[in-house]
Amino acid sequence: MKLGLDVFIEKDYNNFKGKRLGLVTNMTGVNEKLQPAIDLFYDHSEIDLVALYGPEHGIRGDAKEGEIVNSFTDPYTNLPVYSLYGQTKKPTKEMLEHVDVIVFDLQDIGSRYYTFIYTMAYMMEACAENNIDFVVLDRPNPISGYQMEGNLVEESIRSFVGMLPIPNRHGLTVGELALLFKHEFGYDCDLTVIPMLGWKRHMYFEDTGLIWVPPSPNTTSIDMALLYPGTCFIEGTNLSEGRGTTKPFEYIGAPFIDGNLLAKRFNEKQITGVLARPTSFIPTYSKHKDTICGGIQLHVIERAKIKPVEMGLQLIETIYELYPNDFSFIENKNGKYFFDLLAGTKTLRHLIIKGGLEGFLERNQIEVESFKKQAEPYLLYV
Repeated sequence: MKLGLDVFIEKDYNNFKGKRLGLVTNMTGVNEKLQPAIDLFYDHSEIDLVALYGPEHGIRGDAKEGEIVNSFTDPYTNLPVYSLYGQTKKPTKEMLEHVDVIVFDLQDIGSRYYTFIYTMAYMMEACAENNIDFVVLDRPNPISGYQMEGNLVEESIRSFVGMLPIPNRHGLTVGELALLFKHEFGYDCDLTVIPMLGWKRHMYFEDTGLIWVPPSPNTTSIDMALLYPGTCFIEGTNLSEGRGTTKPFEYIGAPFIDGNLLAKRFNEKQITGVLARPTSFIPTYSKHKDTICGGIQLHVIERAKIKPVEMGLQLIETIYELYPNDFSFIENKNGKYFFDLLAGTKTLRHLIIKGGLEGFLERNQIEVESFKKQAEPYLLYV
């Protein structure tokens, strides 16, 4: 197969000769030989690369989650690198004043919480406002393009971890999302998508023959990415989601949890495609830093059958049932809950406490079917 980057470098760059290009990318913007898009553009005699733009975690991917990233001058190319996760998430007119075309080449992980797709949306909006062409070099959805799962984000609860009404596991590539954003959500820029050649919707990342480059410090593997639509909910609670360990979003625990008991109760639910193993771990940073946490490691048994959103919510419900006096949702200084932003609704938090998760999951399926119909015209692959 060929990535959008390969197709662009081989022939489609010809459509943008004589124009000044800006590149939104990071260390995942590489071809099959791990050559960076930055180098391929900068060294190309007929591509005029004039600016770089970095998402969350920075253009080199060394910043932690949520950490402010500053703009700087790239020491290798001497080009300006404008941060899209610093003073602003939407590029300013000044950031774009010397650019005719913006090219987007980032590896998404298939979950709506992952902020790269909203960096794309903001850039599309800015390009529309400043009469700049926008080009997406398409990349695989690493957890396949068949399954979709979750609820749609409610308008009143939107944020940079859920900015648009898409499911938790959206099942689209960044190119397909860009088309959806333009035609359904009003990000009406002059858009060109450079599709991949040879990618099929059933493929997981290993099926592509490409080398996995983690898009951020905690995206450690494809199994982690597959669990993430469900285990990311843990970030909104006082449980450790495994940050600061070698298995983030696979290890789940807290100092008050008995891992043997939790694994037993979770496995009794017979959740399709996943098993829990009791474990203990000590996070080196983030929640419960330097403290022994009892808990579980989630193991993916059948990729094609797992429903990670349902699994993650069943896990949280199980922990609440076992430890109602210890478990809590994290509340910020303004009395707001990060869990609600991840959930895309304020109702889910109450359903976990009061019971009613089953009805929520049934409604999710209805919303997914609606989203599938909305997204169908923009699918580029079978």
